[in-house]
Amino acid sequence: MAAVDVVVVGAGPVGLTLANILGQHGVRTLLVERNASTVGEPRAVSIDDEALRTMQYIGLEERVRSRIVPGYGSYYFSASGRCFARVVPDTMEYGFPRRSAFRQPVLEALLREGLQRFACVDARFSTSVEGVEDVGTHVEVRLDSRLRGNDQWRAQYVVACDGASSPIREALGIAMGGSTYDCQWLIVDLAGSTDRFRHTRVFCDPARPGLALPGPEGTRRYEFMLLAGEDPAAMLDEAHVRRLLARHSDEDARLPIVRKVVYHFHARIAERWRAGRIFLAGDAAHLSPPFAGQGMNSGLRDAQNLGWKLAWVLRGGLGPGLLDTYEAERKPHAAALIQMAVRMGRVMMPRSAARAFATQAAFRALALYKPARDYVMQMKYKPPPRYTEGFLAGTAGPMLRGRMFAQPRVETRDGSSMLLDTLLGPGFAALEWHDGIVANAPPREDRALDARLVQVIPRDHRFVAALSCGIEQVRDATGAIAAAFGPESLRGVILRPDRHVAACMPRAADGAECDRLLEALRGGLAG
Repeated sequence: MAAVDVVVVGAGPVGLTLANILGQHGVRTLLVERNASTVGEPRAVSIDDEALRTMQYIGLEERVRSRIVPGYGSYYFSASGRCFARVVPDTMEYGFPRRSAFRQPVLEALLREGLQRFACVDARFSTSVEGVEDVGTHVEVRLDSRLRGNDQWRAQYVVACDGASSPIREALGIAMGGSTYDCQWLIVDLAGSTDRFRHTRVFCDPARPGLALPGPEGTRRYEFMLLAGEDPAAMLDEAHVRRLLARHSDEDARLPIVRKVVYHFHARIAERWRAGRIFLAGDAAHLSPPFAGQGMNSGLRDAQNLGWKLAWVLRGGLGPGLLDTYEAERKPHAAALIQMAVRMGRVMMPRSAARAFATQAAFRALALYKPARDYVMQMKYKPPPRYTEGFLAGTAGPMLRGRMFAQPRVETRDGSSMLLDTLLGPGFAALEWHDGIVANAPPREDRALDARLVQVIPRDHRFVAALSCGIEQVRDATGAIAAAFGPESLRGVILRPDRHVAACMPRAADGAECDRLLEALRGGLAG
């Protein structure tokens, strides 16, 4: 048998992203996809700030950003056409806009091109998985390729990114909990739109709930809820589709239709995300209604969380127990986002005039109270990426520990400005406050987990003498790092490769606290 470290099954956005992460870490990876190429039709249309941060992690951020519409929001309209609420977030806590519009075929093509950078990654299309067997010490994978014939491979791990009907999940006997919506929706993708409005229009009309989403390069998507008793096949009739479009835009009703499809929405999650050496990720692990635009984005979080962990285990830097934290960390957050989407769906598709009136009255009331208005306007209702258990150490900073750390712009010694992750690189990092008052970690070359030590000087300080022994300094140019450390009196944080806070250093601790926490993280999963 040919041997690799990881076989990734499915070359959608999740599988392609995971393969790029593994390639970046030098992991021998085989990516298999049953189709002849990446997807050619538009599916997911919204990419969030966390997902763009993952694109930054794999070095494709600039290419992806050049093909998106950054920073769009949502306007909510009543049945009479009056806008009763606006959600237009302008915060960029993680370095990117909260929501951007993209085209899935373009993203997948960029991710596939990105794999060409890595000699350790072999991507095989027109290849189906005929069998996967975990034999304890490794996984045996049987492939059937229309180009190469039958193949047998041995892998240390297999990750099933093979979609909502995942054959691997089915073969493992892993059930999906949750429910399927009792309603169906018509999805219509258009090309050539000249509508200059950059935000989503949400039509909260009980007579026909729907929405119109902007896309890059003149694309636009409409979604219409099917009413009770309507025939899905009849809904796909082109003349009927154009009549629905004309209710909102005569121009859009005349545009070329790229795709029209009717499908159910699901709110489901797999009971287990792992069976021995086989993992589930993306739609194979969870399915979300599209109202929050988090289906694909949740899958990219899976890829980021699992990707670096597989790399560190396979390289021997951390023990296999690290992989047990994948489901423990990701499943609660994925479930919270699914529930958020369900709640948003109740707003977007009122079933009666009374419910629509109550929803609009609630939004008007919220608008009178600034904290409540900002909570909605800045999408603070979105569950933050935070882990309460998993790969964590210490007890300091309970509000920050386990959360994804902010990504502000920082200033380097030569006066240049960059996003924080650009400086930190793909591994572990220790970020310490350096104000000349508290003692910092002593220089050393054998720091546990190969952590990169970065000292942050306050916004109103200037750089003085250069440091030795590989310690870097940056200036907190926006004050965001001081704001993160201040409320809990922290002197610093240990950041994981996925930029979640693994541990916090109390301000009162001595300069050796950084190394103690790094050793605790390494020791907790050694072997």
